[in-house]
Amino acid sequence: MDAPDTPATRALADTGIDVEITVHGPVRSLEEAAAARGLDPRQILKTLVVRRAEGEYLFVLVPGDREISWPKLRALLGVNRISMPDKDGARDVTGYERGTITPFGAHPDPATGRPWPVIADALIVSREGPVSIGAGAHGVAATVDTQQLVEVLDARIADVTEPLAPRGA
Repeated sequence: MDAPDTPATRALADTGIDVEITVHGPVRSLEEAAAARGLDPRQILKTLVVRRAEGEYLFVLVPGDREISWPKLRALLGVNRISMPDKDGARDVTGYERGTITPFGAHPDPATGRPWPVIADALIVSREGPVSIGAGAHGVAATVDTQQLVEVLDARIADVTEPLAPRGA
């Protein structure tokens, strides 16, 4: 199946990095997404959009087996409060609906015209193998070399995650 034409797939192609686009049907879990992409769950990246201040957002890339540590992220950013926009706010800021958000092809900061900053959790670059990131549509992902990913996104590398809390906790 051909890769769909999304702002993300176009932006990925424009980077010149090696990209493998995977198109799969709906998935209900991290494990299903990893299996569909032929990867380990830790290689699946979640892209979360975070509101740092009024009109100021950033992307945080989180390994699939981790979650944001809000205290670590607040300390890194030097702020007391951060939040995640609701689904409509996330779509307005990025151009993508939840579940498809990616820094690639996302709306830029309207004040500067530049892409929103990206923070990549330090575990992303310390682990071996490629990673898979959303490609702008449900069931579409891009598998890329980790180092190329952080370089083309000019991502800031920092320890901003913690292990997932047990379900039901």
